[in-house]
Formats: sequence, structure tokens, C-alpha cells
Amino acid sequence: MPLYDFLNTQTGEYIEKMCSVSQRENFLKENPHFKPVMLGAPGMVGGTGDRTKPDNGFKEVLSKISEANPTSALASDYGKKDSKSVKIRNAVQKHRGGSS
Repeated sequence: MPLYDFLNTQTGEYIEKMCSVSQRENFLKENPHFKPVMLGAPGMVGGTGDRTKPDNGFKEVLSKISEANPTSALASDYGKKDSKSVKIRNAVQKHRGGSS
């Protein structure tokens, strides 16, 4: 979630608030004495999720886990990509009814 900066127009104090866009809009409606301050782009807290890629060492660990669990969802992403392994995963997935 992004961090937003607000100025309290009554006290002149700046605050930071971590919230979604909809929560930010609700906060501003409920507190008319706070004004948004754009010091820059909203800062993202965390650093995990779909915007980062695991390094090669962690990919190796994921690969070993997927080899030990060849029918897992992790195996489809980090497992072996040879045709035999893919065919086995597809057959198991089809047998299970489409879910892994």
C-alpha cells in the first residue's frame, strides 16, 4: 500500500498515512481540515509481490522444492521444462480435474 502525506491545516502538522486510494479518499472526506501534500510519487511499503524477481539462489531453492513436489503449482513455474516433465504435470492436472 502506498504512503500518503497530509497537512493538517489547523495545526500545520504533516502526517504520513499508509492506505489504499479509496481509504485515502474516505479519510479526506471525513477530515476536511487535512489536505493532501504531493512531495513526490506515493512511496510503496514492502518491496515484495509481483514487481520483484527472486535472485538466482532463491530460484535454485524453488527448483529443488518443485522437484520434490512435481505436481504442485510451484513445479509448473520453477520445475523442469523438458517435454516429459511437462506431459506428466499435464496428465496429473487433467486427472485431478484441472486444479493442482
